Amino acid sequence: MSIKASDVKKLRDETGAPMMKAKKALTEASGDFDKAKDVLRKIGAEIASEKSSRTASEGIIACYVHSNQKIAVLVELNCETDFVARNESFQELGKNIAMQIAAMNPTCVHPDDVDESVLEKEEEIYREQLKKEKKPADIIDKIIKGKLEKFKQETSLMSQAFIKDDKKKIEDLVTDAVSRLKENIQIGKFVRYQI
Repeated sequence: MSIKASDVKKLRDETGAPMMKAKKALTEASGDFDKAKDVLRKIGAEIASEKSSRTASEGIIACYVHSNQKIAVLVELNCETDFVARNESFQELGKNIAMQIAAMNPTCVHPDDVDESVLEKEEEIYREQLKKEKKPADIIDKIIKGKLEKFKQETSLMSQAFIKDDKKKIEDLVTDAVSRLKENIQIGKFVRYQI
């Protein structure tokens, strides 16, 4: 199957992928745009993995103040060069992440960053709730393990569904940006204020 230049352009416009990667993705997907986007996301994840070991010492402090003036967020978004830090796409990523934090109120960046004392407290609550169900101890332990994992996913920024597109997680947003900008991008600290 031959891939038309107009199809490659359309895919590039939708994803921001380089021309040759867009063409390769369309070829692998036999011209199917949705499959080609999946191929590009896999390529992006590979690029992000390669870039993750590089130092991200430049960046920006992105901010967002909600329209009601009662919620404000500051988030540290790091990259490798000041050139990328000034890039409009990078700054838009910072704004989107700040909006996400304002809307969803995560407690940490990664699921593994959830405080152990918070997890212990949640486990106690789940155990109390499940005592009434009279299930075997091993089943209760499995249920609690699943609930704790879900809790970690919901309270960590990187694993939350993006508020503007619930098919993507924040982790996907960052991976896409790494793929597009060809630099390691890391979310540092964030602060959310609310009155």
